[in-house]
Amino acid sequence: MATAFDPDRVPEALIRKISSLPRARVAEVEDFVDFIRQRESEIALKRAARDVSAPALAKIWNNPEDDAYDAL
Repeated sequence: MATAFDPDRVPEALIRKISSLPRARVAEVEDFVDFIRQRESEIALKRAARDVSAPALAKIWNNPEDDAYDAL
């Protein structure tokens, strides 16, 4: 059963819960955590690429010739 979220107790609570699982389930949890970390890393990379390219793309997209498309 889920308990109230307490950021100060999260690591200890997770360790206790994971430690109580059978070894095979612990491996599943580890795989899932790796999956989440990889996904977060990919999202961060995409955001960084977007933020770095935004000024260069703004120069291309923000011009009088393309103003007609802004109304579409």
